[in-house]
Amino acid sequence: MQHIRDRLETHQVAIYFCTVAVALGLSTQVVGTQRLESAINPALTLMLFVTFLQVPLAELGQAFSRVRFLATLLVTNFALVPLLVAVLVQFLPPEPLIRLGVLLVLLAPCIDYVVTFAHLGRADARLLLAATPTLLIAQMVLLPVYLRLFLGDAAAGLVQLGPFVHAFVWLIAVPLVLAAVVQLWAAKSPVGLRASSVLGLLPVPATALVLFIVILAVVPQLGSAIDAALSVVPVYIAFALVAPLIGWGVSRLFRLDAPAGRAVAFSAGTRNSLVVLPLALVVPGAIPILPAIIVTQTLVELTAELVYVRWLAQFGRKRELASMAPR
Repeated sequence: MQHIRDRLETHQVAIYFCTVAVALGLSTQVVGTQRLESAINPALTLMLFVTFLQVPLAELGQAFSRVRFLATLLVTNFALVPLLVAVLVQFLPPEPLIRLGVLLVLLAPCIDYVVTFAHLGRADARLLLAATPTLLIAQMVLLPVYLRLFLGDAAAGLVQLGPFVHAFVWLIAVPLVLAAVVQLWAAKSPVGLRASSVLGLLPVPATALVLFIVILAVVPQLGSAIDAALSVVPVYIAFALVAPLIGWGVSRLFRLDAPAGRAVAFSAGTRNSLVVLPLALVVPGAIPILPAIIVTQTLVELTAELVYVRWLAQFGRKRELASMAPR
């Protein structure tokens, strides 16, 4: 089963792009999308459950023991990246919904497919995986604070507390508890171990499923939001170029080893668009602008990941090779 999982992870970029292409093709035939929208959260719960299942409980505790790595990750994503976003939003149209959409997606670090991309880019993916629950909890707590800081009183009318509580329960608590139950079952039962192995094949297919549902639900509603989506592309490209450099720079300051530093760089450049989309859909008047802006970031980011797996893999490589050379 491991070889199937390895093949899925190796070819995940092609899988995601094919999924997006098929969904875009089918979206022209879709009329009603309300049922599809209601399927986004269950699909996300499945995706996060199988993602968390890859984090052994012992390693989750180990993530907290790696204080320097966790501190670097948190400082990068919740102190320096927001400063970068504060600069970039100045180049956006003044429309509140456009700015809200960009803020929602750029202020939230990814907690799912970033792990596999990090692995492909020679980063310490397991350490990053162990930190994903911490990243998700931190962003759910801090995102409302940052939105109010960036948007002022306008955020109060646009963002409601209820969806954040709902997201915490269904996107953090439930998947994490289910993952812990399956891990305990696997430790005590051959059947549980078999079930855990089968579920271990699902992270890439589950992510593809979320992409498929999101594209199919959102694209038919875009309409006049195309101009708004195109207006944010330069900001997304600038973010994709600068954010990983910030992550790598902070990792150098904290003196992390190269694989851990690459993990921070991947985390800085990869955002949580699929998870924040349900939060955006409940904002009054969100459709079609907010979904268009968030899905646009996903498409830009998937393209950027193709660059990251080669570009970021070279960060610190000379030093690693020098340390391995015989003396």
